Amino acid sequence: MENPVYELNAQEYNLKLAEALKQIPEFKKPEWSEFVKSGVAKERPIDDVDFWHKRAASILRQIYKKKIVGVNRLKTKYGSKQNRGFKPEIFRKASGKIIRTILQQADSAGITEIAEDVKGVRSRKPGRQLTQKGKEILEEIK
Repeated sequence: MENPVYELNAQEYNLKLAEALKQIPEFKKPEWSEFVKSGVAKERPIDDVDFWHKRAASILRQIYKKKIVGVNRLKTKYGSKQNRGFKPEIFRKASGKIIRTILQQADSAGITEIAEDVKGVRSRKPGRQLTQKGKEILEEIK
């Protein structure tokens, strides 16, 4: 059985998934997203019109690949190096608000859910996982 999530090039797949997410009413770009940076290391706000849906598609693909993913791991994944002038560059995590809001939208759409406690992981919320509906949405992208 072919799985398009792994078969297609990641960028190509994310663009197709972003187009599919535009049809889901829960995935709306908030008004504040035009004025915020995607992380501390960035110098300017995001200028891509489709950034919100592209980042949502990328996050959902990460959850599909890793099974259970939390906000902190995603902040590290989307982080970048901060230019500090003469001082050496330093790694900074991405904005948690953007990631958290996208995950909440995915929860309300029924695509993700908060994972139950996993043995060997701290007893707090271990992160998000895809629901059956979410897996179907990601696998039907061709």
